Amino acid sequence: MTQLFPTCRQLLLCLAADWDAPDGRLQRFECLPAGGWRAVGPVLPVSLGRAGLAWGRGLHPAQPGRSKQEGDGRAPAGAFAISALFGYGAADSLLARAAKLPYRCATRDLKCVDDPASAHYNRVVDQSAVTVDWASCEEMLRGDARYAAGAVVAHNTAPPTAGCGSCIFLHVWEAPGVATAGCTAMALADMTAIAGWLDGAAAPVLVQLPQAAYDDLRETWGLPELAD
Repeated sequence: MTQLFPTCRQLLLCLAADWDAPDGRLQRFECLPAGGWRAVGPVLPVSLGRAGLAWGRGLHPAQPGRSKQEGDGRAPAGAFAISALFGYGAADSLLARAAKLPYRCATRDLKCVDDPASAHYNRVVDQSAVTVDWASCEEMLRGDARYAAGAVVAHNTAPPTAGCGSCIFLHVWEAPGVATAGCTAMALADMTAIAGWLDGAAAPVLVQLPQAAYDDLRETWGLPELAD
């Protein structure tokens, strides 16, 4: 477990070369009973925001520097709980049955609201069960594979602050090397494996940083080393 997140027993560590890098490397870790971390699986290539990274709102203390804003094309830097899974599979699908976090099946009514003026800003909602008060939203049932399997990154959630960024996920990339609007994306096989590994009982956390910030914070946050 990290010094900053004492209940965390599953860690996703994602590092980018610098603040403006649109890609990075991600490694899973599990907390050992005696302390410390054990790497799980290989280091994975991931796509990040097309404009790189900016500090998000999560489990970490406020940091100096650029803060993430709605529509800035930057993925959030910092530390964030992973709160839920989603995908195209029905409730009886392999992904849903293997899930150890709350799972939501994407339907035509399932939306993630990115309109800062909405009372549902930065929430995944079933539009048939709420009053639609937004001018824009993210379709959770897409015409491509990007949301075939994914996880919700709890950025800007406690509570959401309008304009500080919304709808941040781990999900499937469009193609290798193609950046995102602010999410962390990867190959379908890698996302599926991570979705099956994540366990709510282990309080999973995503730590996402540029290399220089990781070097500065690694000891303070109690982070493991990412292999070259």
